[in-house]
Amino acid sequence: MVVPDMDEQTIRPGRRAPLDRERVLRAAMAVADGGGLAGLTIRSLATSLGVKPMSVYHHVAGKDEILDGIVDLVFAEIDLPVPGREWRGEMLRRARSARAVLVRHPWAVALLESRTNPGPATLRHHDATIGTLRAGGFPVPLTAHAFALLDSYIYGFVIQEVAQPLRAPEETTAATEAIMAGFAAGEYPHLVEMATEHILRPGYSFGDEFEYGLTVVLDALAAALAESR
Repeated sequence: MVVPDMDEQTIRPGRRAPLDRERVLRAAMAVADGGGLAGLTIRSLATSLGVKPMSVYHHVAGKDEILDGIVDLVFAEIDLPVPGREWRGEMLRRARSARAVLVRHPWAVALLESRTNPGPATLRHHDATIGTLRAGGFPVPLTAHAFALLDSYIYGFVIQEVAQPLRAPEETTAATEAIMAGFAAGEYPHLVEMATEHILRPGYSFGDEFEYGLTVVLDALAAALAESR
């Protein structure tokens, strides 16, 4: 009879699933969501699981394997484009999904393209994206350009979005008005124009800029595709 490792017993036996690689990675993602990558250590992960640090090493070799694993979990959350469907609609759906996932896991942006041991969800995601563009008529070089351009836009926008110090519209309005109150008459006229004509209008949200920029990118890719034909 195999005796369970006592280090893997939870604080409240019978209340949690047995420790395995999936549970370790899900817990690592939760730790990163709560405190960023700087707060993700073997010790903090073990604490969140209610086990001793050595128990974590029974399921992952170390920090690099954890990072590889949680990146793959992030890719698994992004909607897969479907090769054979209209390419623009699929890229639009993928971009919106990627943005939502990365806002939930803001630590992931810096990691997504940095890992050298991609997992199955990562590989499926990339293959489906390339396949959708190729099925839409994109030549291989233009497919590479499109993939890079779309991800550069999505990742860059999310970096700006999650860095915004103010999220609620009323907070943005109050902060903008407070900043403008310190301007002398005629000082920074273009900033004042932007604030009064755009930012301070009812319903403004920085996140709404995503759709405008995405449309510009997709229009440009559609034009490039037409030219390639």
